[in-house]
Amino acid sequence: MALPKTRGRAFVISSPSGGGKTTVAARLLRALPRLTRSVSVTTRPMRRGERQGRDYDFVSPAAFHRLRRAGQLLEWARVHGAYYGTPKRPVLQALAGGRDVVLSIDVQGARQVRRALGRRAALIFLLPPSVEHLRRRLVRRRTETPAAIRRRLAAARRELSCAAWYDYTVVNDRLTRAMQDIRAIVSAHGRVVARAGGAASGQERG
Repeated sequence: MALPKTRGRAFVISSPSGGGKTTVAARLLRALPRLTRSVSVTTRPMRRGERQGRDYDFVSPAAFHRLRRAGQLLEWARVHGAYYGTPKRPVLQALAGGRDVVLSIDVQGARQVRRALGRRAALIFLLPPSVEHLRRRLVRRRTETPAAIRRRLAAARRELSCAAWYDYTVVNDRLTRAMQDIRAIVSAHGRVVARAGGAASGQERG
C-alpha cells in the first residue's frame, strides 16, 4: 500500500521493558478518543489479564512470518525472544483518513516507522527515573523470572542510549506529570498541522 498524502500523524511511544509505554498509551487513548490505537501482532504467549485483539493479536511464528514476507507489517522486530510487528494497512488507512495513530513499540520498530513515514511520525521516548526503578517495576509485574528480568535490564541499558535520536524524551517518574507532557506534545503537533494545512482535519486537537 502506498503511503498516503495526509495530515494524520503517528505518535510512537517507546520505553525499556517496564518503562510504562503500554500504560501511557492506554491512558492517552482514553484521554483523547480521537486518537486511533495500533494493535501489534506478537508471537509471545498471552499474559494473565490480556485479551486477544485488545492487547495484542497473538499469532504463531509461522503466521507472523507470513505477514512479514507478504509486506503486511509497517515495522517488526525480535524482542526478548519473541517477534512483534505493526500491521501496515490499519495504520495507513487511519492516516489516509486524517486520523492520528498511537503506536506503543520498541526502539527497533521506531526506527522503521521513521524510515517509512518520515516526519509524519513523532517519536516519544519514556525515560525511567533510574534503572533500579525499572527493576522494581519488573519485579512488581510478576510476569518474569529473575533471569528474564536480568536480560530485560541489560536490554534496557542499551535502549536508553537510543533516547537521543527520538524527537521527545519524557521522564516517567510520576504518571500524571508524564501524561501532561505527552498530551502537550500531541496538542503541539495538532497546532502545527492545522497551521500548515489551513483548517484542521475535523478533529479536536488537544
